[in-house]
Amino acid sequence: MAIRFSRVMHRNLCETPPKAVGGEGVWLLAEDGRKVLDASGGAAVSCLGHQHPRVVEAVARQASKLAYAHTGFFSSEPAEALADKLVGHEPGGLAYVYFVSGGSEAIEASIKLARQYFVEIGQKQRRHFIARRQSYHGNTLGALAAGGNAWRREPYAPLLSEAFSHVTPAFAYHEQRDGEQEADFVTRLAAELEAEFQRLGPDTVAAFLAEPVVGATAGCVPPPEGYFKAIREVCDRHGALLILDEVMCGMGRTGTLHAWEQEGVAPDIQAIAKGLGGGYQPIGAMLSSARIAETIRDGSGAFQHGHTYLAHPLACAAALEVQRIIDDERLLDRVQELGRQLERRLVERFGNHRHVGDIRGCGLFQAIELVADRGTREPFDPTLKLHHKIKAAAFEDGLACYPSGGTVDGRRGDHVLLAPPYIATPGDIDMIVDRLGRAVDRALTSIGH
Repeated sequence: MAIRFSRVMHRNLCETPPKAVGGEGVWLLAEDGRKVLDASGGAAVSCLGHQHPRVVEAVARQASKLAYAHTGFFSSEPAEALADKLVGHEPGGLAYVYFVSGGSEAIEASIKLARQYFVEIGQKQRRHFIARRQSYHGNTLGALAAGGNAWRREPYAPLLSEAFSHVTPAFAYHEQRDGEQEADFVTRLAAELEAEFQRLGPDTVAAFLAEPVVGATAGCVPPPEGYFKAIREVCDRHGALLILDEVMCGMGRTGTLHAWEQEGVAPDIQAIAKGLGGGYQPIGAMLSSARIAETIRDGSGAFQHGHTYLAHPLACAAALEVQRIIDDERLLDRVQELGRQLERRLVERFGNHRHVGDIRGCGLFQAIELVADRGTREPFDPTLKLHHKIKAAAFEDGLACYPSGGTVDGRRGDHVLLAPPYIATPGDIDMIVDRLGRAVDRALTSIGH
């Protein structure tokens, strides 16, 4: 009998994933009746879990009044209210917001805004952007060019802009040298960025782009202390902008609304998404400093960019309610508290595990990295596809987590990312770690370890 494949082009074209037919809190319900604990919020998206009644009601209420109005003609009540909520108090100098449909669009808008800003102030020579190797900034061609993940870039390399170059990531587990102190590591990375400015021509660099806590490609990698202050100094010295990508690590995921709050710096431009709307509607946003937006307003008068679904009323209504719930229920405090429990439980379960080399992250954004040898930090052979096996074993045990490969250099290395909903309970955290522990051990046994 011929195999019938789904007409939907799923990520894996060789198999059709099970259908999700319902959700409640931290749980997803599959068509076959299985309940799956969503330990990663999909891809760090579902910060309030599933079917939160307040958000569902807010979307229904907005749909009953206005589903869509093109921003070439109208604004909308939820868009204006959400903007006031996000930047009305001008956090870190961020004073304006541009609503899009997801993280890749937010990065595209950030790159284009930075370029247009310099065009408008007469510095058209600023055409270069510096990012980091082993980074991920989205899957559109512009965002993919900005990212430094070798595996994702490889098929499309001939199509990617040469405006982007990449420096060493602030990935202490793999990049900090033996005997090198943290401060010396930061000094070396800042010096490398300075050298890249000089190589390109300091007055030709528009911006440096980075995730404050690296997400999917490397697995919840926090920066070494003082790193972003040092990077900010390099950018300021040469008149370049700092763009921070908080698509995955932002909107409360690390325990503060913005991850940069913990670093003592603020960006000129910021990209957010995932936790902004919690998955209830597709939405992302670019946040801009007053200086940049007002320069363009007083110059050409228009940001030369746009999409059909900018500031979609339903999406903005959902995101507004998500953010109100985070405030009303004091969920940032909860993220910090549960984050400490998650870290403690991960250390208890995996701290002495012979194939877990690193446990890292902050808040409800944490990961373990699998290694063949803890002493040398040598990763497993990528042909073993250990991360795939862990994902499958966890799913069989009713746990959805976010394993990925290519942790070290885009090709080698395996990690598992955890990003539970902010509404999780201490019991949920314990269950996540217990089920992950079983899945890791089963997957390792399957490859003879």
